[in-house]
Amino acid sequence: MHLLNLGILAHVDAGKTSLTERLLHSAGVIDELGSVDDGNTRTDTLALERRRGITIKSAVVSFPVDDVTVNLIDTPGHPDFIAEVERVLGVLDGAVLVVSAVEGVQPQTRVLMRTLQRLRIPTLLFVNKIDRRGARYGDLLAALSERLKAAVVPMGSVEGLGTREAGFLPGLGPTAPAVLADHDEELLTAYVENTVSDDLLRAALAAQTRQVLVHPVYFGSAITGAGVDALITGVRELLPAAQGDPQGPLSGTVFKVERGPAGEKVAYARMFSGTLRTRDRITFGDAGKEGKVTAVSVFDHGTDLASDSVPAGRIGRLWGLGEIRIGDAIGVPRKAYEHVFSPPTLETVVVPGPDADRRALHLALTHLAEQDPLIGLRHDEVRQETAVSLYGEVQKEVVQDTLADEFGVHVTFRETTPLCVERPVGTGAAVEFNKKDPNPFLATVGLRVAPAPVGSGVRFALEVELGAMPYAFFKAVEDTVRETLGQGLHGWRVTDCVVTMTHSGYSPRQSHAHQGFDKSMSSTGADFRGLTPLVLVEALRRAGSQVYEPMHRFRVEVPADTLGALLPVLAGVRAVPGTTETQGALCVLEGVVPAAQVHGLERQLPGLTRGEGEWESAFDHYAPVAQGTVPERARTDHNPLNRKEYLLNVTRRVA
Repeated sequence: MHLLNLGILAHVDAGKTSLTERLLHSAGVIDELGSVDDGNTRTDTLALERRRGITIKSAVVSFPVDDVTVNLIDTPGHPDFIAEVERVLGVLDGAVLVVSAVEGVQPQTRVLMRTLQRLRIPTLLFVNKIDRRGARYGDLLAALSERLKAAVVPMGSVEGLGTREAGFLPGLGPTAPAVLADHDEELLTAYVENTVSDDLLRAALAAQTRQVLVHPVYFGSAITGAGVDALITGVRELLPAAQGDPQGPLSGTVFKVERGPAGEKVAYARMFSGTLRTRDRITFGDAGKEGKVTAVSVFDHGTDLASDSVPAGRIGRLWGLGEIRIGDAIGVPRKAYEHVFSPPTLETVVVPGPDADRRALHLALTHLAEQDPLIGLRHDEVRQETAVSLYGEVQKEVVQDTLADEFGVHVTFRETTPLCVERPVGTGAAVEFNKKDPNPFLATVGLRVAPAPVGSGVRFALEVELGAMPYAFFKAVEDTVRETLGQGLHGWRVTDCVVTMTHSGYSPRQSHAHQGFDKSMSSTGADFRGLTPLVLVEALRRAGSQVYEPMHRFRVEVPADTLGALLPVLAGVRAVPGTTETQGALCVLEGVVPAAQVHGLERQLPGLTRGEGEWESAFDHYAPVAQGTVPERARTDHNPLNRKEYLLNVTRRVA
């Protein structure tokens, strides 16, 4: 039996979930088509998804195509839920990218195609909605090639375009040999000599699709079913089957975590090698945690069925692993988990309603963060507040509705603010010695903070001998350094720096005569954890830090005669235009803009461009805050910037 793990991706409202329904219906898995408008589709199972008519969480269903079992993963289309798409990409063998025949190539279409190509995932294109008025064929094919920067091969022609009777006629078009010959010398020779056979053409098409050199394009309608059978044939013949040795070493990746009816964790994992069985004890995650798999199910014929194993190539649901997280490797790691999309650049504070239970809210937010690791939580114990990092306003609304629907906790939010970072300006050092005033801790810690290249993160280094004191004390210093750098001089995360430990010292284990261990005379890990923040912030203060705000690179396509109204608005929000290109009656403008201004610009654009403007943006880099007051972020720690306050909070041994 062949397996294929297939992702369905698209810009929001291109018809992705409707296509999933049609594929399941054509394969005989469901007897009746569900509708997004009616809220009864197979993959949008959340009440919130059905109410809003959008996909929020990825979902897995399975259907057979001849001798191939396809695990179909439906993903969200809205850019606010790009984290859901990111996790799915790492477990796919192939993908179908859905494009609307009416709206054409949209901003998220371009983002997804660039990512699929970068990750080398074989992809078919399905142009949906050919039955809709305004549907296009010829110019849309040209747009697919030009705007997606992809070699496309039309897999047929369309009749009755834009009518309810629209149909797809399969068959390689006259441009196929020329496109395929660009990547195949044998085919090029045959093309020049006019001896191209259909078999040679089909073999080249399959090989080049699997090598991500070309992208076959199908036209059709998920509503009427036109072109769907041809797409299914393409999935079976052109996309590669799942690879993996069921007898090899155990290796898999967790791409989704949810809570079961009893609150238990359920992990979705793709196995790349080996066979995972019920009652197996397995290792997972970077820390090599262990757990026992208590139950397993696999996907088959539209549902998941209880099983005793998940062999290589399959996707399974796993129970019993209480500490498992999204992105964890199971067994032997395949490769380091890496983010392929930019992190969230916005943050908002959750405000509980008048009757909200704060403990229930904390638990609910923790569960949401488990399911979406890019939702970062910051708990402020002093103010009893929790801040949540987000991609956009729609995600904020969904979090609000989810807390109310699933957890019975009603909340509102404060104004969304950008997530800034801090970077050291220069080099600074500080040291405090054991048993010398004003140090109340039994520890010596010296640290130097220096800038590092942009994008390098935080590196911890030693200038002292590793054997100069117990390793646990060095580990306590390093862990505390990384934790403390979560909040710099202005409260933002400090990054792109090297922190070097320059001094170390401790009081060996001591006791009074004939008595047990005396903590007041001997150093413990708590001494190093308590002293390190004071030394680090003093070194950082001497180095100085600069606050950087997130900047988005934007691309806006507008009618050329509306550019005069748009430019002053862009200037007013500190956008910096880069290149401008005129394409007929359209003007394409690219540049950078502060992330905090993106949502407002998206709302203004339709009014400025007669509803014809198209906006695309994504995080690009951090830039120094050059105008106005430097933004500050409320601290959630014991505030080592204020020594007296810090010591009162951390220890009774006040200097």
